[in-house]
Amino acid sequence: MEPGSPFHMVLAAAILVGAYILIFSERIHRTIAALVGAVAMVIVGEMAGFYGQEAALAAVDANTMLLLLGMMLLVALLRPTGGFEYLAIRLAKLSAASPRRLLVYLTLAVSLLSMFLDNVTTVIIFAPLTVLITRMLDLNPAPYLMAEAMLSNIGGASTLVGDPPNIMIGSAAGLDFNAFLVHLLPVIVPVWLVTVALILVLFRNDLRYKAGGRAEAHALALELDESKAIKEPAVLRRVMLAMGIVIALFFIHHHLHLYPAFVAFIGLVIALALVRPDPEHLLKQAEWPVLLFFAALFVIVGGVEASGLLDLIGGGLAGLASDPSHLLLTALLLMWVAAVVSAVIDNIPFTVTMIPIVAGLQAKGLPVEPLWWALAIGVGLGGNGSHIGATANIICVAEAERSGVPGARITPVRWLRAGVPVAVASLIVASLVYAALYQLLFVTG
Repeated sequence: MEPGSPFHMVLAAAILVGAYILIFSERIHRTIAALVGAVAMVIVGEMAGFYGQEAALAAVDANTMLLLLGMMLLVALLRPTGGFEYLAIRLAKLSAASPRRLLVYLTLAVSLLSMFLDNVTTVIIFAPLTVLITRMLDLNPAPYLMAEAMLSNIGGASTLVGDPPNIMIGSAAGLDFNAFLVHLLPVIVPVWLVTVALILVLFRNDLRYKAGGRAEAHALALELDESKAIKEPAVLRRVMLAMGIVIALFFIHHHLHLYPAFVAFIGLVIALALVRPDPEHLLKQAEWPVLLFFAALFVIVGGVEASGLLDLIGGGLAGLASDPSHLLLTALLLMWVAAVVSAVIDNIPFTVTMIPIVAGLQAKGLPVEPLWWALAIGVGLGGNGSHIGATANIICVAEAERSGVPGARITPVRWLRAGVPVAVASLIVASLVYAALYQLLFVTG
């Protein structure tokens, strides 16, 4: 798509900014604010001639929406079985009821799983488990949920299947799973270590018990019998069978040319056939406000993309990259621009915009492989900057609200206080490691 007129870009940017002001101000619920912005974008786009209803419908990423719905319903089937309670007790005992150790264990588990599953699925599974553990130990779940979302984004950035933009980049550039591990794991490991250390500092006042609370929590954790937590063992086995099939297919879905959403629905159909729950009761447990929020965001971002604004950003980077001597500088600039854009809008449209631009430079004979890796790092790390910067973030924000725990609500400002330092620190570390390993990994690799 060729860049549109400046007038179209200004209109689209104004609606985006207006919607985000409503979302961040919390004067109205974020779902309503996003829907207002989506409708305004379509109306203005139709009148100005750069965005229409068909384009708005096409902008909604059905794969993401259906993946979220499928995994939400699978997790809803697990809730009454006692499986989450069993894991919660096991993790509480493993951490010896230490709030800081519990955060490290949870974020490590989420990060590792996000390398092999997509990070959205990982967070959908872990968020309700985290609320259960923190309720059991009388801790605030908010810092744990925020840390899990951030570290799942970081862990997912290191592999081909961990984050949807990586799948798109790998497909366009012909990069396989091993290539992502070799090139990105050396960058992501130090980023992960620095981020965990920073989160422990940022949340230091939240990761402590009230007077005498730790002794009580430790005694409670030791007394609980996890084997008695399972309430419906037959249902648990059936749903876990379906979940196991989903996880196995997630490892190989790109080889089978299966969409992640279709994989989730394969598992959901198997679970529904085996368990036969009441569909009306089950569907009520899906996070419909979250799904509507994402649909509206896709429409808003689609309007920004249709206006040509993203192409303008990408074209400017492409102009700088045309000189091979500026390739490292361009790669670092692309990393930071991708991160900033991904903190404000969804990272998928920006990735879609940049792929043909980088591929075009490659067709001209320029050595663009460093740009592919910089793009993957930027879109993976930038989403931590705001509560709407990544799908995993929204899932954790919604779970915190759903928990009903006093003080657990994650406001936009609360996220920014931790998210911005985490995003900036992780990008600084990533940039330094990237520059240090540039000749070794990104030029000769």
